[in-house]
Amino acid sequence: MKITRIRLYRQFQPFRDGPYTCSGNRTALGFDSAIVAIDTDQGLTGWGEMAPLGSFYSEAFSAGARAGIEELAPILIGQDPTQSARIADLMDLHMMGQPYVKAALDMACWDLKGRAAGQPLCETLGGRFGEGITLYRSISQEAPEAMAKRAQKYLKEGYRRLQVKVGGDPAVDVARFEAVRAVVPGDVVLFCDANGGWTLQQARRFLLGVGNADFTLEQPCASYAECRALRAQCRQPMVLDESITALEALLNAIHDGVADGVTVKISRVGGIGKARLIRDVAVAARLQVTVEDTGGAEIDTAAMTHLSLSTPEHLRTHTVDFHNWVSLGHGDGIPPVRDGILYPPAGPGLGIAVREAELGKPIFETAP
Repeated sequence: MKITRIRLYRQFQPFRDGPYTCSGNRTALGFDSAIVAIDTDQGLTGWGEMAPLGSFYSEAFSAGARAGIEELAPILIGQDPTQSARIADLMDLHMMGQPYVKAALDMACWDLKGRAAGQPLCETLGGRFGEGITLYRSISQEAPEAMAKRAQKYLKEGYRRLQVKVGGDPAVDVARFEAVRAVVPGDVVLFCDANGGWTLQQARRFLLGVGNADFTLEQPCASYAECRALRAQCRQPMVLDESITALEALLNAIHDGVADGVTVKISRVGGIGKARLIRDVAVAARLQVTVEDTGGAEIDTAAMTHLSLSTPEHLRTHTVDFHNWVSLGHGDGIPPVRDGILYPPAGPGLGIAVREAELGKPIFETAP
């Protein structure tokens, strides 16, 4: 199989529930998504997607993703997309760093690998563990009473795992957590996610304020060194997210005993292949693993679902249904969420039938 053409589309996907706000009052109105189509000489097309949460959440921004894809795409013409490791090595050779730029291209190649094999991507990635993935829903930062109402709304929609966005004034964050905890049943799993927004002092004050409350603390401080320093004081399980940028970062966390779990974001680490490697090492170290991404609609949600489903159930935490976060999508194939469970598409590869007409004309395509 040979790559004959690469097309790039842009789609803005507004959030259904309005602005999404996390620590530092950083706000996004939706996902500005880069969508890639890779055409081949065998008549198959693979799809990939990358969408950062604004320009503030990770070291990625939409215009940079689009410009980088335009630079890398011509280099891949004539290559075999099913040779995923070679494709990743070729992109790394021609572009230093910038993993988010490579993620959608890598994803489209993995989609083609599954389509060519005639099997869902989770099976191409090593196996299917179970039939569906437990979902969580994020409660973006608002006044405590507003966050409590949002929590009740998500419970009615079937979610049983909630992520409370913290990372601001510790006293207000304690009130946010307590307001949510007060209105949800005791069996609802709560995470407090600071997105690295606290200083070490602020994180310590938050922990003093919540005492022995039962929740999981996610990425309290921006730097790995701060999170490591906080570990001894934290009675709750701690998950690293923004700190997990590559395999080396995971190995440091394992060595230092900092994390009880990790969140692996596909675009942050450079695509499905590298996310799988990090996931596999985390599983070998018996850490809890969440596989997700920074944003997108059906294509990206399908990728997260397949990579999650190929993670052993006893070490799998949860994921997100980004296609249900937005009011504009681009594909069919993901079954409806039932009782807070996300099920994978049934078709080969990602299993998404992309509605190409809704994407409009490509903003870039390789020369014929």
